Amino acid sequence: MGIVLKQSLNNTIVTYFGFAIGAVNTLFLYTNFMQADSYGLVQVILSVSAVLMPVLAFGVPNSLVKFYSSFKDDSKQDAFLTFMLILPLWFIIPIAFLSFFANETIGDLLSKENPVVRDYVWHIFLIGMAMAYFEVFYAWARIRMKSIFGNFMKEVFCRIAQTILLILLWLKIIDIEFFINALVGFYIFRTLIMKIYAYRLRMPKLNFTLPENWVNIVKYSGLIILGGSTAIVLMEVDKVMLNNFLKIENVAYYAVAGFIASTIAVPSRAMHQITYPLTATYLNNKDKVALKILYQKSSLTLFIIAGLLFLLILLNLTELYQLLPKNYSGGFMIVFWIGLAKVYDSLLGNNNSILYNSDYYRSILFFGVFLAILAIVFNLWLIPNYGINGAAIASFSAFFIYNSLKLWYVKAKFKITPFTGETWKVMALLVFIGILFSAFSFSFHPLINIALKSVLMIAMYLGVLYRYRISEDVHGFLSNFFKK
Repeated sequence: MGIVLKQSLNNTIVTYFGFAIGAVNTLFLYTNFMQADSYGLVQVILSVSAVLMPVLAFGVPNSLVKFYSSFKDDSKQDAFLTFMLILPLWFIIPIAFLSFFANETIGDLLSKENPVVRDYVWHIFLIGMAMAYFEVFYAWARIRMKSIFGNFMKEVFCRIAQTILLILLWLKIIDIEFFINALVGFYIFRTLIMKIYAYRLRMPKLNFTLPENWVNIVKYSGLIILGGSTAIVLMEVDKVMLNNFLKIENVAYYAVAGFIASTIAVPSRAMHQITYPLTATYLNNKDKVALKILYQKSSLTLFIIAGLLFLLILLNLTELYQLLPKNYSGGFMIVFWIGLAKVYDSLLGNNNSILYNSDYYRSILFFGVFLAILAIVFNLWLIPNYGINGAAIASFSAFFIYNSLKLWYVKAKFKITPFTGETWKVMALLVFIGILFSAFSFSFHPLINIALKSVLMIAMYLGVLYRYRISEDVHGFLSNFFKK
């Protein structure tokens, strides 16, 4: 776990820095510098682009990680990398033509409740394409065990760009139309920067010879489209469907609450950047012992962090909402349901990596498609009846079923689970601290209340973890920290 902890910690720092900027943007700049309907429009554009991205990427980021280590000489690697660069064009070019010739039809589908969305079909396509190739070049860097710069570009770059654009919008130097066009430009520019970095790590020598196993690669990539689309649909479909049922400002209100809950997933996202290629290596080498250790340690570490973040957010949410405009302050249940889904997701450790890099990926991908459809059905049922809270319940329900299925499948096929005795100790500790601090209420300024309660909770939580050595990785990290 040495290399995992080192790069995961660096990625966590970078990702949290990006989330800090995102928090300023989402909680303060967007809510105060932009009208709610305009903010909702930006969220719809980005969400639909994110749903489109896995299709345009054609599963190439996952295929790069899975198959690269199986090619042993430079010539075969060059042929494989060239193939990976070309493969996304199989979908990008036809979808570009479709966007051109069916622009009005697509616009009508996206703008049933909110006509303003109709004019942004091309913006959605361009951002989706930029996202797709960014992930390709990011995977290119990750196979060289270099994930930190790519993580910075993914988590920080576009958020800083949005900060600058929001300030310019507030100063009335630009309008909302310029804001959205510039945002498209920043996503494309980010992809170009990532391409240059990836090529510096390994400059491709174009070799148009098809890899020997190109049929398997294409099959895997095609099926990964289903898997990637499933994950994105489960995360983004709520905002897309809110646009079709409610006024577009509701997408903005939901996005703020969803962002607060999504901070729980940051450590998981950071750790997966490095556990994914490690998992692929263990599977290729058939090292089941190392795979089990990585599975359990990643699960325990992520559960420790995600569980604490969930409590910190929930128990400070009243004070946090006091700092936001009143229209944005009704999202407690959204934060609860989405946050709970993120905790469960973290509890599974590198479960996704095991499934997508194993020979069993086909079955779980089809399960995922079924559950993505189920998520859409849940949203169709719950949003009209319960509004934005219904979207959150739908997301939690879909994630709960999907994650439970993945947990069962890994146990059935690999005879391993992520849970150990320490898992239940951490759960008991979280319940105890949650009950204890839910009774605490301070009468200071909301920021002081948040800081004071958070410090006390963290001190007690880490103190118990350290004293009883519940996690050897966490204990080792804290020991080194205390020594310094």
